[in-house]
Amino acid sequence: MSQHKKLAILVGGGPAPGINSVIGAATIRCILEDVEVVGIRDGFEWLMQGNLDHVEPLTIEAVSRIHFRGGSYIGISRANPTDDPQALENTVISLLRLNVSQLITIGGDDTAFSAMKLEEKAGGRIRVVHVPKTIDNDLDLPPYVNTFGYQTARHYGVEIVKNLMVDAKTTSRWYFVITMGRKAGHLALGIGKAAGATLTLIPEEFSQRIKLKEIVDTLVGAIIKRLSYGRRDGVAVIAEGLVLGIDPDDLKDLEEVERDAHGNVRIAEVNIGEILKAQVLKRLKEFGLKTTVVAKAIGYELRCADPIPADMEYTRDLGYCAAKYLLSGGNAVMISTQGGNFVPVPFAQMLDPETGRAKIRLVDIHSTRYAIARRYMIRLRRDDFQDPHELAKFAATANMSLQRFRDEFEHLIENEPPPLVIDFEKNGLVEAASKLR
Repeated sequence: MSQHKKLAILVGGGPAPGINSVIGAATIRCILEDVEVVGIRDGFEWLMQGNLDHVEPLTIEAVSRIHFRGGSYIGISRANPTDDPQALENTVISLLRLNVSQLITIGGDDTAFSAMKLEEKAGGRIRVVHVPKTIDNDLDLPPYVNTFGYQTARHYGVEIVKNLMVDAKTTSRWYFVITMGRKAGHLALGIGKAAGATLTLIPEEFSQRIKLKEIVDTLVGAIIKRLSYGRRDGVAVIAEGLVLGIDPDDLKDLEEVERDAHGNVRIAEVNIGEILKAQVLKRLKEFGLKTTVVAKAIGYELRCADPIPADMEYTRDLGYCAAKYLLSGGNAVMISTQGGNFVPVPFAQMLDPETGRAKIRLVDIHSTRYAIARRYMIRLRRDDFQDPHELAKFAATANMSLQRFRDEFEHLIENEPPPLVIDFEKNGLVEAASKLR
């Protein structure tokens, strides 16, 4: 095989089910076209240091069955070559020393940004494509296109929440389940909605500067409403990204948060589950109410799970397309399949002009999908405050007057999305609607 036709594969960021499928499919396609393939171990970590010892040849025999398994056959790391110009230069030089002229990167938004900057730095000497991977499902793809690993992570997340729901009912307790998703709430909403959790909280539903009290009161309101229906149990699914939006002033006086040497709150280390548990129990005590709350974080259990068939097929397609596009002379794109067809997304389109980083896809809280999710949640709603009978029931449960209940909780409905309205006439469904009446 020609040393000048070598292709390398590396994986950055955190694990996601389906990585091995991409590696396997891309390797097989390249070798069948007489191109040598090497796996770069541990992402950019060693290349940034000019270390070439962590590279291994990939063969069809070695990778032909790895698509069944989770994890990464060639390891992974969060090492970022764009943090230091010399590290980026070292990465390019290291790849050239390995005779690599084509590179497939697999990762999330940070790895996508690194791939784009590496391609620019290489100046045509190395052609690069990126395969989007994240269980957070937050890369800038069309709304109907999931990032690989998301469906598998949701699948296993639902299994965990399903079991917790049974335990919650059996033991008359609440679970606050914290899911991964530092920038967007796709995974939390996907798990919560599919499992039928009591409620799901995502950062997109709140204003940019989230007040801790608003989150706490949302949970307390749900617990009171649930109690009024005779249920002492519940499961709230909460996206970890909420913590990034909480006003730091709301956290500075809390005992549960970790601080640096200067006494500043370490946002990255905030245990949002334990904080919410403590604050909710404290708030309930104000109304003479007691319950048991268990905070449980899930995420590491999901990242390296064996991919479900949907993700296995999806990622093998992505790996094939990544290899085929490079072997055909392509360069500087993110690989996607949309509507069953290969669609390359140029690196230039991935950038957010305001941040200069890769665009992030957030949950559309104005969508039908989200409106339905909200409708099924047990939480205080605008129509609760318009129904005197329901309101009286909630107030009695919380041992307070109607007016005090309004004073304590009516602020929660200020930013409530409007109710879902399906315009049959606008959508040409008048005839269908008449049959439903």
